Amino acid sequence: MAEKVRDYPKLAKDILEAVGGEENVLSATRCATRLRIVLKRSKPDAKQLVASMPGVITVVENSGQFQVVIGQHVGEVHDEFVSLVKNDVSEDTQESKGTVVNRVIATMSAVFAPFIYILAAAGILQGMLILINLFSDSFAETGTYQVFSFISWAPFTFLPIFIAITASKHFKTNMYIAVAACAALVTPEWAGMAAEISEGAQTTFAGLPLSETVYTSSVLPPLFLVWILSYLERFLNKRINEVIRPLFVPLLCLVIMVPLTIVLIGPITTLGANGIANGYNFLAEYAPALAGAIIGAFWQVLVIFGVHWGITPMVLANFELYGRDSFQAYQTIAVMAQVGAVLGVIIKTRSQEIKKVGTSAGITGIFGITEPAIYGITLRFKKPFIYGCISGAVGAIAASFFNPYYFAYAGLPGPLTIVNGIDPEYPMSIWGILLGVGIAVILPIILIQLLGFGEDTAKQAGDNTLINEQGSSAQAAAAVNEDTRINEETVRAPFAGSVIPLDQVPDEVFSSGAMGKGVAIRPSGNKVYAPFNGTVVMTAPTKHAIGLRSDAGVELLIHVGLDTVNLEGKPFTVKVENDSTFEKGDLLLEFDKQSIEAEGLDTITPIIVTNSGDYEEIIFKDEADSTLDQELFTVIK
Repeated sequence: MAEKVRDYPKLAKDILEAVGGEENVLSATRCATRLRIVLKRSKPDAKQLVASMPGVITVVENSGQFQVVIGQHVGEVHDEFVSLVKNDVSEDTQESKGTVVNRVIATMSAVFAPFIYILAAAGILQGMLILINLFSDSFAETGTYQVFSFISWAPFTFLPIFIAITASKHFKTNMYIAVAACAALVTPEWAGMAAEISEGAQTTFAGLPLSETVYTSSVLPPLFLVWILSYLERFLNKRINEVIRPLFVPLLCLVIMVPLTIVLIGPITTLGANGIANGYNFLAEYAPALAGAIIGAFWQVLVIFGVHWGITPMVLANFELYGRDSFQAYQTIAVMAQVGAVLGVIIKTRSQEIKKVGTSAGITGIFGITEPAIYGITLRFKKPFIYGCISGAVGAIAASFFNPYYFAYAGLPGPLTIVNGIDPEYPMSIWGILLGVGIAVILPIILIQLLGFGEDTAKQAGDNTLINEQGSSAQAAAAVNEDTRINEETVRAPFAGSVIPLDQVPDEVFSSGAMGKGVAIRPSGNKVYAPFNGTVVMTAPTKHAIGLRSDAGVELLIHVGLDTVNLEGKPFTVKVENDSTFEKGDLLLEFDKQSIEAEGLDTITPIIVTNSGDYEEIIFKDEADSTLDQELFTVIK
C-alpha cells in the first residue's frame, strides 16, 4: 500500500495532470475510498502513472469512471481536485458515457457515496439501541431512548432530501428546487393522504387517481424526480425571460415535478424497486443457501469494480417493505471473510512491510471498508482474495440455515453492525450471522497457513513483474527459520558493468526506493549469474526479471532493462525454474543486449532488495564499475 500522504493539493494536482488536465474532466465525485473521475477521453498511460503516485492504493477503470482508490483521505484529495477543475461541465456532463449499466452504476455511486457515512452512523446508533434494550427492558420507555431513536431514524426518514442534494449536483440542476420538491414528498400531509388512500379513500389530482405510495426512506422516486427536473429546468431557463426567470422557473418546476412524481414517477419506480427486492427475497426464501453463497462469494468482486452501490435501492426497499433484510447479513459475512484473509497473511508473512500494510487494511475492514484490504493484500497476492470469497460463501451458506436478517440498515456492514441482526421475533438470526462470521474469519486463516498466500502481483510502474512472496509449492525450499538467519550477508554482482546509484535510474518507482533499496548496473555482457546461494522464487512471464531468495533470507529482484516487459520475452532466455535452488555463480538468465537496444530501450538493470524493511542497514560499495562476482553491498540484520 502506498505511504500516507499529507500534501493533498499536490496529489490532486498530479492526478489532474496525469488524466489529461482540466479540459479532459467531465465530473469528479467520491465514495468512501475512491476519487471517481469521468473523463472525456481516456489516456493509455494515466492508470499506471496515477497508480504509482504516493498515497494512491490503486486505480480501477470501470463503469465509465477512472476510479482512484485512496482510502480514508479521499475526502481531502477530492476537495482539492474539485477546486482545480473550474471548467463548466453542465450540459456536457449529461452526454452519455459508456453503456446504460455503466451510467446507472456511476449515478448510484455519485448519489449515495457522499452521505453513506451518515447512514452508517445512524445504523450503528440503531444497533447500539438494540443492544441496550437486550439488557434493560425499561430503557425503551425512557425519553433518552426516544430521542436517540428518532435521531437514528431521521436520515432514513428524510433520505429523499439527502438524495436531492447529491443528485442535483450529479445531474447539474438547482439544488434548492430539488430539495423543495423532494421535501414535499416526505411532508406529514402527504403521509396522511396516503394513509387515507390505503384505507379506501378516493383521492384524485386533476382527475387522476393518487396512489398510496409513501416516499419516506425511498430511493428511486426522488432520484428520478431530480433527473427529470434537470431537463425541465434547462428547458425553462432557455425559454423564460431572465427578468422573471428566478421566480417562475422554481414555481413551474415545483408545480410540475411534485404532482408528476406523486401521480406517475413515484408509483412506477417504487413498483420497480419493490419488484427487484421481491425477486431477491424469493430466492432468499426458497433457496437461502444459494442466495447466501452468491452474495458471500461475489460481493467483494463487485467492490473491486466499484459497482456495489447499485444494490442500495433494493436493500433500502427491503427495509421499507418488511423492516428487515437478509442481503446485508450475508454482505457482512463477505466483508469479514476478506478481513480473515488479511489476518491469515499477517500471521504467515515474515515481511514487516506486508504486516504493516495488512494491519492498516484490517483495521479499515473492521469498519466495513474493504478496498484497502483487497488492493493492499488479498487481491495483491490473489490466493487470499480467492480464499476470502470461498470462505464468505461457506460462512453465508452456514448462516442461511438460521434465517439471518438485519433489522436496521447498515451503511457499511461489518463487525460494528452485527448487532443489527438481533430481533426477538427472529432469535436465531444473530446466531446464524455470528456462525457465518466466525467461519468467514477462521477459514481463510487456516487455508493460508496450509497453502500459502501466493504471488505478489502488484504492478511496478506499469511493469508486469511478479515478485513471489510465498508460493505454496515453494514453502519448504524458500522459508527460512529465524534462527538460521545471519546478521549480515554480502550480495555480489550478477554481471559486469557500470554501477549506477538507484536514485539516478530513469524510472521513478526504482529511483524513489518504492520497491526497496539497491543499486543498478548497465551490463557490459549478456548473462546474469547467481549473486549468492539460494532459491528462485519468481521468473517473470516475460522473462525480463527474476526474483531470488538467499539461504539467509535476502530477497532480491534483478530487473533486466527498463520497460523491457513490452518485448514479451523475445530477447530473454531463462535458465532456471521457479522453486529451484542454485549456488553462487550459476547461470540464471541470458539476454540479447543488441535486440533490446535496437528497440530503443535502456539495458540498465536495477538490483533491488525487496525486503529491505527486514534489515537494519544496507551498506553499498562506492565503485563506478563492477566485475562479475564483485561485492555490491552488504545487508545487516
